[in-house]
Amino acid sequence: MTHDTDMGGGQARFPHTRLTAIASLRAGDAGARRRALESVIACYWKPVYKHLRIKWRASNEEAKDLTQGFFAHVLEKTILDHYDASRGSFRTFLRTCLDGFVINERKAAARQKRGGETFTVSLDFEDAESEVRRHDPASPVDPDETFNREWMRSLFSLSVERLRDELQSSGRDVQFQLFHRYDLCERRPDQKLTYDDLAREFGLPVTQVTNFLAAARRELRRITLETLRDLTGSEEEFREEAARLM
Repeated sequence: MTHDTDMGGGQARFPHTRLTAIASLRAGDAGARRRALESVIACYWKPVYKHLRIKWRASNEEAKDLTQGFFAHVLEKTILDHYDASRGSFRTFLRTCLDGFVINERKAAARQKRGGETFTVSLDFEDAESEVRRHDPASPVDPDETFNREWMRSLFSLSVERLRDELQSSGRDVQFQLFHRYDLCERRPDQKLTYDDLAREFGLPVTQVTNFLAAARRELRRITLETLRDLTGSEEEFREEAARLM
């Protein structure tokens, strides 16, 4: 995004506290756990995959298998019963559990089929792998920082997808097109784009371009905060993460 994207600034409010996906992961109902895990996977699978490829030097195929296996492990086992929001963020807890899972898996002489519930989800590993290959292996990398950065990237990607769906379904596709054109499309430093340029391109008054962009940014901020709230384990963690993101 460009430097002047304020995503609503101080005008937008935090979403109301509700039962989050993190809390639902520990629910007694298997259906609720599965739905909650789907929300968690949507934001975390790519950071998990890249963490496996970069920190653990897992091959493409092993990383795929470990990613699927880890989330099945989360659903099947009671590891989340040990999560304590007062001791750290859910993201740190999940990454620690992932590292322990990899150690145990690699210690096993041969893989055994897991019993109990099974969980599979369609993931775009090809896209994630292409991003991994763009990384310069000669460049120093902090696996933990990479995990956190990829989590943030996934969070915003999910939020932008939801923004697009909401605006298009409500007949405001032009708002998203303007937002995508101005705030999301990459440009070289010498490729300046002004509101006047957009007004001519879309056949709109400059004031309407301004209003549409401001509205889209407010909506994105709201959606991002709602998504973040669903993926944090406590109100304190949510507010800390929100302050860091915004």
